[in-house]
Amino acid sequence: MRAIVYTRYGEPDVLQLKDVDKPTPGDDELLIKVHAAEATKADCEMRSFKFAVKWFWLPLRIAVGLTRPKNPVLGGYFSGEIESVGKAVSKFKPGQQVFGCARLRMGAYGEYICLPDSYTIVPKPRNLTFAESAAVPLGGLNALHFMRRANIQNGEKVLVNGAGGSIGTFGVQIAKAMGAEVTAVDSPIKEQMLRRIGADHFLDYTREDFTRSGKTFDVIFDMVARSSYSGCIRSLNPGGRYLKGNPRLSDMLRSVLTTRFTSKTAVFAFAGEKEEELLELSEMIESGAIKPVVDRIYPMEQAPEAHRRVETEQRSGIVVISITNHDGDLMPAEKME
Repeated sequence: MRAIVYTRYGEPDVLQLKDVDKPTPGDDELLIKVHAAEATKADCEMRSFKFAVKWFWLPLRIAVGLTRPKNPVLGGYFSGEIESVGKAVSKFKPGQQVFGCARLRMGAYGEYICLPDSYTIVPKPRNLTFAESAAVPLGGLNALHFMRRANIQNGEKVLVNGAGGSIGTFGVQIAKAMGAEVTAVDSPIKEQMLRRIGADHFLDYTREDFTRSGKTFDVIFDMVARSSYSGCIRSLNPGGRYLKGNPRLSDMLRSVLTTRFTSKTAVFAFAGEKEEELLELSEMIESGAIKPVVDRIYPMEQAPEAHRRVETEQRSGIVVISITNHDGDLMPAEKME
């Protein structure tokens, strides 16, 4: 089978399309024919081994490979079709169309992937293409996790910082679905898209620092690693909640003090990526409450370009790699928005 592999850490050009052995499922595993995979910021960070948040650098390097990657195939979020199942698997059948998470096993940048049936894998939404479905699990699961933790009430003011990425676009939509008045913060090239998916207000971070504007919010959902912690806390109303998606170690320590000694709450707990959450997202998508925002779709041969697109932060939404050119997935970005 074909797979996008990397055998050393480095720039996007280390990604190469090669033939590798097709995996064989164990007794409790699924063999999935992958149709599409999201190209995530985490994939780019793993490929280069450069992280915005650095406190976990050493333990992660030991886990994934000190001198070169132990697992040469990236890709943690995918959609596809079950080709076969192990003899102990009962809840899946060949031919089912699914989407889900590969966790740290990765491997979704290949034409086939084997995963335990206990992983977060569910039927894909009926109203989405494979490419669109692959764009859901990362952003959707993380946004749903944090929005639930925020306990948003109807009419509350929510700010999403870094609103134009995988997680931010779902954060805007889920907050709106919960009845919030949403302010999106990102670069001006993303304003039109963010207003289209429900943002009531838009702030251009290149021209205005929301933490110095004097405006306050009930909830701040922050996906920007280098944000000012004190500035964000200062921008909360009494009883407000600060949700940090990319916490530095100092943010974690300060969040404990904020929550214990003030009227405000700071949360950095990471998403568990649970099956019931992915099923809830699928229901929300099929009802029309939310949708993935796909920026561009690249064929396997253009994986380096996909990673460059993610790293430049010029994308408006989610970048997807089409593993098999299925159901017209390779359409221009402007048609996907």
